Amino acid sequence: MKYLHTMVRVTDVEASLHFWCELMGLEEATRKESPEGKFTLIFLTAPEDRAAFEAGRAPALELTYNWDSDEVYTGGRNFGHLAYEVDDIYGLCQKLQDNGVVINRPPRDGRMAFVRSPDGISVELLQKGEAQAPQEPWASMGNTGEW
Repeated sequence: MKYLHTMVRVTDVEASLHFWCELMGLEEATRKESPEGKFTLIFLTAPEDRAAFEAGRAPALELTYNWDSDEVYTGGRNFGHLAYEVDDIYGLCQKLQDNGVVINRPPRDGRMAFVRSPDGISVELLQKGEAQAPQEPWASMGNTGEW
């Protein structure tokens, strides 16, 4: 058995790509448009995983956009979250916050934070290697909303 991907349904492709690629740093690896099925599949990978994904050796995040759907997608805590290791948790959280993303669980410990995608998907950010030293404004920032 081999883990392949996690699929999340999205309602706005551009907003989703802005969040996942421009803000989070993932890259679009492949895209499939299906006019007969009226959907788009977009596979995203971390830059370090791109070659391995293309060789079938790394998992990806699959964004599924159903063209004519007016369904409202809601995420439950039972889904859990997606997790990404990041080089600089403080820098990424600042970038996300500067672009209007709510930091639901700030990286008070220099190690872990949670945010949500435009479609409400919970995303855990984990500092690569050792935790960074606690620093403001993160150290004293409280939780916001659900994560």
